[in-house]
Amino acid sequence: MLAFAAGLALSACVSSKPVEPPKAPVVETPVKTLSYLPDDTADDPRDLGLVGDQLPPEPFRRVEIDFPTEEAPGTVIIDTSEKHLYLVEEGGKALRYGVGVGREGFAWKGTVEVGSRQKWPRWFPPKEMIAREAARGHIIPEMMEGQIGNPLGARALYLYDGPKDTLFRIHGTFDPKSIGTNASSGCIRMANADVMDLYERVKVGTRVVVR
Repeated sequence: MLAFAAGLALSACVSSKPVEPPKAPVVETPVKTLSYLPDDTADDPRDLGLVGDQLPPEPFRRVEIDFPTEEAPGTVIIDTSEKHLYLVEEGGKALRYGVGVGREGFAWKGTVEVGSRQKWPRWFPPKEMIAREAARGHIIPEMMEGQIGNPLGARALYLYDGPKDTLFRIHGTFDPKSIGTNASSGCIRMANADVMDLYERVKVGTRVVVR
């Protein structure tokens, strides 16, 4: 079940409007700070070089924290006000990642599940976006292959409400400075290094709570 803000209209998970500066996060003591190590052995050459300059701002980098919750291990919890995504672990802990969330008018809350997972997903901008950008003199394609610069980044988790695709995604971004801001049109964006890490930890059917 999803609850949407007034005026919500999905625009393919991207925004051309200025973003808000990152909100100061709630201070939590990390149990373990997780390193961002380049993977020089990636099978897909597109996965190389996505660390380094692609890291999110320092307060929104991946850590393991104490996180008591009634949600079962393996559940993904997204706190849109604090701009954090939590992957619940055993023993009262969680992996915490920084995220970018929907700007004003594009916020939503609810419980969904991962219905599909894609590496280097294709991007299909809606016709409304194509027409709007054309009016501004910007020509965007009807489809973009998974590649460097694709607005969905290196990985995407497709969120479903039962059998229905919500059209919302948890996905990567090539704009890591947008992590910690209200920047998107409803999708949850992560630094590519983080969404690649999360992708390997979740599966189809994973419960996702957005609050």
